[in-house]
Amino acid sequence: MKKALVCGAGGFIGGHLVKRLKAEGYWVRGVDIKQHEYSDSAADEFIVGDLREQSVCRKITSDVKFDELYQLAADMGGAGYIFTGDHDACVMHNSATINLNMVEEAKNTGIKKVFYSSSACIYPEGQQLDPNNPGLPEAVAYPACPDSEYGWEKLFSERLYLSYARNYGIKVHIARFHNIFGSEGTWDGGKEKAPAAVCRKVASVPSGGQIEIWGDGEQTRTFLYIDECLEGVRRLMESEFAGPVNIGSDELISINNLARLVMRLAGKELEINHIKGPLGVRGRCSDNTLIYNKLGWRPTWPLTRGLDLTYHWIDAQVKKTA
Repeated sequence: MKKALVCGAGGFIGGHLVKRLKAEGYWVRGVDIKQHEYSDSAADEFIVGDLREQSVCRKITSDVKFDELYQLAADMGGAGYIFTGDHDACVMHNSATINLNMVEEAKNTGIKKVFYSSSACIYPEGQQLDPNNPGLPEAVAYPACPDSEYGWEKLFSERLYLSYARNYGIKVHIARFHNIFGSEGTWDGGKEKAPAAVCRKVASVPSGGQIEIWGDGEQTRTFLYIDECLEGVRRLMESEFAGPVNIGSDELISINNLARLVMRLAGKELEINHIKGPLGVRGRCSDNTLIYNKLGWRPTWPLTRGLDLTYHWIDAQVKKTA
């Protein structure tokens, strides 16, 4: 039985990843600074610990011989958290410290296979000014000029893991996630991302009401459902390809049209009120050429399918808290 350590197992993607690994027959230890908010962890063991502390990182890696490490733990959130600038120091310090600690422990304890979750936020802001973004192939990451400190930290940590791969023989796999969404993810409180925020707003307002959208709503993104994301992650980990590689959808949609799609799924007619707010880049789309060439895989779910599942889960959460 393979043994996996999942850091960030109390979060959205990490929680789903634990379930996926258990379904494949792994023994899994999950670690996070908090328990999962929306469901009991499927991990064989779940340790609550602060991965910024070296002692915690040593403890979780010292007593079990792990075959694989999945490092998803980070200080992160949606545009309302990342793009205000108010949290930059915490984001950079917390996430970089976690990555420095965990890659060093992988080296010290002989974990030979490591997954690191990077982000599409590493791409240069100048490549994302057009809402009709043609796609971001991996090679355009350099010359580097991310639009946020969150993106700079992710880019630094990519290079950190690749350096350890070169110098210490660790088999590293890096994915750049493009807006992963789904059930059992943050949907309120300020750290939620666009699909969850829009679903919450639509679920909270009766038909004929109004929801707020930041900016003019013509900024565009692609959104990938969590099950598709995990398929990409597992295929990457089972391959000989290190990456970095995009894991995201190429179905580009404006935030206005995202809101209209959620309204249609909810069976509601609502007015959109555009207000000032943090926006990020104007247009971002995943280019999936490399992942298809290397792994023979690309996402297949249309946005509507995953959004329907997500909306109804968030609608149920809204009704619970009403």
